[in-house]
Amino acid sequence: MRRLGTLLLQKGLLKTPLLKISLFAGLMVSPLVQAELTFGIVAPSSGGAAPLGLGMQKGIETYFAEVNASGGVNGETLTLLARDDQYRPLQAASNTRQLIQQDEVLAAIGNVGTPTATVTIPLYNEYKTLMYGAFTGAGVLRKTPPDRYVINYRASYVQETAAMVNGLLEAGVLPEEIAFFTQNDSFGDAGYNGAIQALTSHGVSNTAALAHGRFTRGTRNIHQGLATILQAPVTPRAIIVVGTYGPAADFIREALHDLPDAVFLNVSFVGSQALKDELGDLSEGVIITQVVPPLDADLPAVEAYRQALETHARGSEPDFISLEGYLAAKLFVEGVKAAGADPDREAIVDGLLGLGNVDIGLEEPLSLGRNDHQASDAVWPTIITNGRFESVEWASLLP
Repeated sequence: MRRLGTLLLQKGLLKTPLLKISLFAGLMVSPLVQAELTFGIVAPSSGGAAPLGLGMQKGIETYFAEVNASGGVNGETLTLLARDDQYRPLQAASNTRQLIQQDEVLAAIGNVGTPTATVTIPLYNEYKTLMYGAFTGAGVLRKTPPDRYVINYRASYVQETAAMVNGLLEAGVLPEEIAFFTQNDSFGDAGYNGAIQALTSHGVSNTAALAHGRFTRGTRNIHQGLATILQAPVTPRAIIVVGTYGPAADFIREALHDLPDAVFLNVSFVGSQALKDELGDLSEGVIITQVVPPLDADLPAVEAYRQALETHARGSEPDFISLEGYLAAKLFVEGVKAAGADPDREAIVDGLLGLGNVDIGLEEPLSLGRNDHQASDAVWPTIITNGRFESVEWASLLP
């Protein structure tokens, strides 16, 4: 759209440069239309991981709608262009190039997945375009020193799995009674390595002996990985699952036949509501770490999220994924405001990294800076109890 505005200027058809020209039914609207700031999201909106991408998109668009209803940012409305990568790395790379080069977005926000991030981060760095608030806790987005064009909202998988390991040990589970079932790619590796790092910090030295079953991304072929775990020399009492909701649900459902007393723990990427829906009654007692507060939390930002859903996404029920998208967008807009009127890509990066400590309504400050590219370090472990997500009481987890 910016390219269209430039072309019209060159041809003398438009006297005043606009950030974006709005089109309706193929006809150009008056040049006096309010300018727009255009951002993009590359995430699955079809395929097995679609609930993750659609949830993030809903949360971001809900907050954008809230801001636009109040006049936008510096008089400019916020627009989100969505590109479906189906959770496939090659498709993610192609969509990323399109957003950056053709759509000329100012930044990407809320992208989903570790394997997709692994192939797109080099593109964002090459084209000096921000990838912000990705729905993944992988270390590839958390380098030291950090990549200038990668800024995270959420806690890392290392922090999520550390919360699991700490809690399990507190509950009385022995290290050798912990097993793993993970997606066989960079996402699964990130979760597994985080848990191993946490165990090592507790002085556990024989982590290589722990059972580790795997499955292939995009499939629900869980039986070989399950067999690996069932053949463990020590019967697992706790299994840390790193995968999307479909194969995770299949694995838990099958594993319960042979391990009825085992505790199953999942990182936030699984998609909490989708996992609960897939498992039905079998979801009772399943643990999922969250990187956003409880959905019924008495916090200004969470209350605003619930109200915004009612106003701008009618018919939508609160869930952890759209809440993450909403909160990530809320912090992002603070950076856009700090970037000033008619910002470019560099100004938005500088605006975010210059925020320092900021409270967006969580009653705990988030923090961003030149050497701090992760805003939140908080993890909320939840357990499904009577169909609800409740806080985990580790000390009373096991009989």
